[in-house]
Amino acid sequence: MKNSFRVVSILEGLSYIILLFIAVPIKYLGNDESYVKMLGMPHGLLFVAYVILAFLLKSDLNWNSKTFWMILAASVIPFGTFYIDKKYLR
Repeated sequence: MKNSFRVVSILEGLSYIILLFIAVPIKYLGNDESYVKMLGMPHGLLFVAYVILAFLLKSDLNWNSKTFWMILAASVIPFGTFYIDKKYLR
């Protein structure tokens, strides 16, 4: 399950970066919201999967409360999931 979490973590991070730095600027600068609509749902599903897998892995990987909350917080910080992958999942 750890490998699944790593994959979801990387995909969630990539989808967040693409959404935040490509789709949102296109929406507001180019008046085209189609990219946000197209990427929003997959990113949302990946975010939910990330949170669920983090809860499932908490006891398996012996994360204390501070580590666990840092892992959850990383999902809303750009590039945060990549840091988590490097520090806690490799």
